[in-house]
Amino acid sequence: MTLRADVAELLAAVGIIGVDVDDAVADEHVRWSAYRRIVSVIASSPSRDRDRAIVATILRDPVEMVAKSAVVALVDEIAMRTAGPAEFREWASGLLPEIDGLEGEGHREFVRRRIRDWLFHLSVQDGHVPTTAELAEVTDWMQRTLAEGSRSPAVLALLAESGRRKKTRNVAANRARSREPRPR
Repeated sequence: MTLRADVAELLAAVGIIGVDVDDAVADEHVRWSAYRRIVSVIASSPSRDRDRAIVATILRDPVEMVAKSAVVALVDEIAMRTAGPAEFREWASGLLPEIDGLEGEGHREFVRRRIRDWLFHLSVQDGHVPTTAELAEVTDWMQRTLAEGSRSPAVLALLAESGRRKKTRNVAANRARSREPRPR
């Protein structure tokens, strides 16, 4: 298939109109914007049946950075909507064969790492309090995401003590203090 056919097919598959396919083919920024809209539509769908095929189509884009970025956006959106780590793990395992099609090892590893980060995040949301060693395995981005969003005093304390970056440690410490009960 050609890039033009792929973009047109993706837009039609999710019912997006008003995107000039020729502009999207000619300009990777326009195409990225179209992919972002496609990802948003498919992520909001209750069915995950088309995700692998859509990812495979996106990954045929000749600009691998655009393709990788669109897939990461989908991973992020699905992770934020999923019920827990088991559901997300199952969904992500269906994408791994497609992700392996990325030519750049750095791009493949980035997507895999994002999936691992989200699995970690979802397990923490499920009540798992990680060890210092487990925390060290996730990216700075995920540590900061947890510091900014976790409601667990134990997780915030761990991040305040063992977060990789000073900013992460400070955010976690401040949030932990703000969650402490105030004396009467």
